[in-house]
Amino acid sequence: MSLGPMLLITCFVLGVANFAMHKAVAESGHPFVEDTKRFFGAHFGPYGSYAIELALLIGAMWSANGGSPAVSILYAAYTAINGVATWLLLSGKA
Repeated sequence: MSLGPMLLITCFVLGVANFAMHKAVAESGHPFVEDTKRFFGAHFGPYGSYAIELALLIGAMWSANGGSPAVSILYAAYTAINGVATWLLLSGKA
């Protein structure tokens, strides 16, 4: 069995986690997040950040389907950084 399907499923699960964290942060009402939404919303619209998140997920899944473990590891690191940032914002430590 090739590595591609396992990497693809892993990236998909990480993508679900990223979208859940993204939504939680977007709805948190944190002043930094609200300022960022106002600034980027003027350029990308209200759902532009979700489109960027989707583009990252599609790119990671495409590379994972090709059997690229490096991109999957980078996407896992991106997810871990998102997790830390989400925890900092939602816990009031940032």
